[in-house]
Amino acid sequence: MPEGPSIILMKENLLPFVGNKVTEVSGNAKFEKEPLIGQTLKEIRTFGKQTYLVFDRLAVRIHLLMFGSYSVGEQTKPDKSLRLSLHFATGSLYFYTCSVKLVDFEFLSAIDWEADIMSDIWNPKKAEAKLKAKPETMVCDALMDQDIFSGLGNIIKNEVLFRVGIQPESLLGNIPPKKQKELIAESRNYSFDFLEWKREFVLKKHWLVHTKSTCPKCGQKLIKKQTGLGKRRSFYCEKDQKLY
Repeated sequence: MPEGPSIILMKENLLPFVGNKVTEVSGNAKFEKEPLIGQTLKEIRTFGKQTYLVFDRLAVRIHLLMFGSYSVGEQTKPDKSLRLSLHFATGSLYFYTCSVKLVDFEFLSAIDWEADIMSDIWNPKKAEAKLKAKPETMVCDALMDQDIFSGLGNIIKNEVLFRVGIQPESLLGNIPPKKQKELIAESRNYSFDFLEWKREFVLKKHWLVHTKSTCPKCGQKLIKKQTGLGKRRSFYCEKDQKLY
């Protein structure tokens, strides 16, 4: 599943279509597509792993899920995978194997945009309060909670926990407040590192523990384990990451 930084790159690729009118719509997404014809793409907004194409009177939410993708200019996958295609005088957009839904402006206004780790209005104080309210939650689950860290995924989770020296099964209530602040700050810092490395096609070269077998600090064998309620893969060092 693409994480927040990858969705920012997707937005950048779609931005040239802002200001253009839809001339044709197709795809197998299960909603009435006719209302989109003639509408102007006003802006593109992202929230974590979701992309919102905002038109005159409504918006389209795109969530790539685990295996979704998109293309610009030409259709690159078969019709059975095509959820939505939007055609403009200047070109076309195609979205495959993803969730596509129509939403209204009331839905958009209800989103807590301050929870998006990539956003200019990211609010670390709000994230801190949300963590404090869940003392019995494992930190690995908290980091993957899109209500707290919208856009943060499994790669970022593993790398951030290694950077701050916390084992994934640590309980939030046991982690000192200072360490929690470090965790929050590093979640955002790493997300922007992720974005730059992704732009340069060198992301995997910078992974320290994700999918790795040995600790880059001490050389000890890393633990690979499904952790938390989400049972997502964690890679961590028992020596260099503390269990709280």
